[in-house]
Formats: sequence, structure tokens, C-alpha cells
Amino acid sequence: MKALRPRFAASTERPRNAPAAGRASRRNGAPAETSGALPRHLAFAYAALVVYASLHPFTGWRDLGLSPFAFLEGGWPRYWTGFDLAINVLAYLPLGFLVALALRRRLGNFGGALVALLLGALLSLLLESVQNWLPARVPSNLDLACNAAGACLGALLALLVGERLARRAAAWRHLLAASTHAELGVVLLGIWLLTQLSPETQLFGTGDLRQLLELTPAVPYAADSFFLIEAAITACHLLAIGLFARTLLGARIAPAPVLFNFVLGALIVRTLAAAVLAPPQDALAWLTPGAGLGLAVGGAALALALLLPDPWRIALAALALMAGAALVNLAPANPYSAAALATWRQGHFFNFNGLTRIAASLWPYIALPYLTMSVRRRS
Repeated sequence: MKALRPRFAASTERPRNAPAAGRASRRNGAPAETSGALPRHLAFAYAALVVYASLHPFTGWRDLGLSPFAFLEGGWPRYWTGFDLAINVLAYLPLGFLVALALRRRLGNFGGALVALLLGALLSLLLESVQNWLPARVPSNLDLACNAAGACLGALLALLVGERLARRAAAWRHLLAASTHAELGVVLLGIWLLTQLSPETQLFGTGDLRQLLELTPAVPYAADSFFLIEAAITACHLLAIGLFARTLLGARIAPAPVLFNFVLGALIVRTLAAAVLAPPQDALAWLTPGAGLGLAVGGAALALALLLPDPWRIALAALALMAGAALVNLAPANPYSAAALATWRQGHFFNFNGLTRIAASLWPYIALPYLTMSVRRRS
């Protein structure tokens, strides 16, 4: 027994020194808490969105024989607006913020913020130089300066609130995340919300590959058939996205209120986007008789599906996801979608339109492998 006392005493001394070490690490600028892989996933996803929005529509590449960095020597642009400057600043602010949060664990708060600023400016420089080969885009040193300023503001914001946000995110992850890859699921859920900003797509409808593959609708338009197909699309996708979100919730969270608020938030996003990007009188144009029936049927099916065991719920989510994507590709063209697209393609939202459309087209086929991994982890 005497030989065991030193070991026991040594083991009890470590927890006493742990808080002091934590305080020392905070004094040295290292983060005391970590928010997991979520900032890193969000940073990669947002950087991909910035690249797509900056180079869309990816057609008409040509060589003018100029240096890709010749725009750096240009003077003040002849045509510019305050709206353009604000958009260029705000577009890179989330990037600087997310990159700083993602790097703070390894580089500390100040090191992560500095690298986030440099990476944001470097990405903008590369994208502006590539725009030399795109006829629809014009590289600008003013855009580069605004993008770098946005990344700087985002990095500074991470310095101010990053510590508190990381602690809250860690507590949130502990309460909500049901698996080690829940952060990736949260990113996919955020991308799905992004697709709801498009007023041309059917309510909750994703997976339309006809434009990418240059296919024509398989079913001719008729009022009765379109009503049934639209209701089925809304119901299938509501069931799929609700069960997908359910995989991200821990056992101690009541799923019904969370899922209800999430669906309600998606409908609010849809309404606000339609009010801003389309004529205000079309803010509720998505609430068609078919969409209303689909919401009722899908909501009832989701409420019943929450009673199933985890493997059955995930399998049902995958089945509903693929069924909804198949119906989207079979559905006839929606006359309202064509009118909304003609309205939205005007002005600064042309590139954003292409971004939401590609995200809506590919989302089910990216979410399906995630659901497959969820089944394997739970089994």
C-alpha cells in the first residue's frame, strides 16, 4: 500500500495544475476552447462558393495577350457604385472570419487572424487575375482592395468574438451533435438553406440535373399533373430534410420543436428572398396549392417518422431524397420559374443565381453519401 501512495498523489496533482495551464495558454494567445471541425468545413465551403461566384459562368475563355496582373497598375475605375464596393467587402468578411476561427487552434488568435487576412487577399488576387480570361468579368484593383478589406474585417471580428463563439459552439456541439461528423452535416444543411434563396426552383425541390445535362422535361405540362407532382416533390423533400436534420441532434434534444423551427426558418428565408430578388408581390408565390398540400403531407409523414429507430429514419431519409430528386427531373417546366428567372437575372444577382442553382442541383447527390456514412456509424 505504501508503494501505491506516490502514484495516487501524483495523479491527484494533475487536475490542480490544469486550470493554471489553461490560464497560461490564454495569456499566450492560444484558444482555451475549440469549436471542432465546423469552422474548417465552413471555411472550405465558403471559399468554394466565392470561387464559383467570382468565375461564373465559366464560358468564353480567351487570351488577350496581357499580363494577368496588369490590372494592379490600373487607375481608379471609371464606373463604380457604393453598392459594388459594399458587396465586395461583405463577400470576403465571412471568409476572413471563418478562416481565422479555423486556424486559431494551431496558430493562436493573432496568428490565425493574420493568416486569414493574407489568405483572403491572396485568393482575391488569384481570382481577379483569372478573370482576365473571362469576357463577362473585368479584373479590378479596387475589387481586390475591397476584398482584402473584407477579409481583414472578418479576421478582426474573429479576434473580438472568436473566443466566446468557440466556447458556445463547443457547448452547442456537445448538446446537438450525435456523431463525430455532425459538423459536416451542419455545413450541408447550411448549403441546403442557400438553395432556398432561389425563387425559380420549386419549394424545397433540389436535384434538378436537366439543365446541366441539357435534358427536356419528361412529363408535359398540365395543371392537374403538375399539382400532384409539385405536392409530391414538396412532401418528399420535406421528409428528407427533416430526417437529415434529425441525424444531427443528440439524444437529449427534443427533435420536434427544433425541426419545426428549422422548417419555419426555411420558409421565412424563401419568402424574404422572393421579396428582395423578385417583385414584392411575388413574395408568397411559392405557396401554391400543390406546395401547401405537400407541406401538410410531408409534415405529417415527418412526425410519424421521428418515432422510428435511427437506422430506419436514415434509410427513409435517403429514399425520400432520391424519390424527390427523381420527381424534380420528371416534373414539367413551371411557368412561374421562367418568369422568376427572367427577373432575377438582372443586375448583380446573376452570379448568385448560378451559385444557388448549382447548389440546388447537386445537393441531394452530396447528402446521400453522408446519410450512408451515418448508417454505417450507427450500425
